[in-house]
Amino acid sequence: MTPGAAIRVLVVEDEPVAADAHRAYIDRTPGFTTAAVAGTGALALEALARVPVDLVLLDMNLPDTHGIELCRRIRGAGADIDILAVTAARELSTVRAAAVHGVVGYLLKPFGYEALRDRLSAYAGYRDRMRGGGDAGGQADVDRVLDTVRPTRAAPLPKGMGRETMDKVVSAVRDSDGLSAAETAELIGTSRITARRYLEYLADTGLADRAPRYGNAGRPELEYRWR
Repeated sequence: MTPGAAIRVLVVEDEPVAADAHRAYIDRTPGFTTAAVAGTGALALEALARVPVDLVLLDMNLPDTHGIELCRRIRGAGADIDILAVTAARELSTVRAAAVHGVVGYLLKPFGYEALRDRLSAYAGYRDRMRGGGDAGGQADVDRVLDTVRPTRAAPLPKGMGRETMDKVVSAVRDSDGLSAAETAELIGTSRITARRYLEYLADTGLADRAPRYGNAGRPELEYRWR
């Protein structure tokens, strides 16, 4: 990539709502542009063979393969491409495998624009440092370069939402066979209105399915299931 050119990003995401959001976030961030969008691992490999890419924004849970396997194939092909995991996969085994395969960052869903912007900006700084060439002056220089691509502050969510509450809601829904807002509120110790707001955000970002729950007398309530 020539100096000053936009960093070209391949979005690998099977959920259309999330894929559209990621594309919009990337194109909204100065210095970045979406090169292509792929909904499967196979389509991602086709895109990499067809268009120049500098960075892959990778979901780990794909319909035809796991993101780690796609990392292996990308690395096996010898492509000089960086990978940023953007996923709901919270298993520490997956996080470790991602690190082994040189993933430069791991951003948990759900998140807002600011979270991805921060990661992309940090990555741009990392690329600039690496492009400079030469030698590190010492351990401090090495640590500084590696730390550039990994922001230490928590990934921000939309205004009014907290990461701790979001993590509780995600854990509750993931560990259930479906929850209503009232059931979620009881499990995590918050109000029904608050629980519904977080559940609706999970549904709107494609992480959870929502459907009416029938069987009880009166008005049916919505049930949320992890995808």
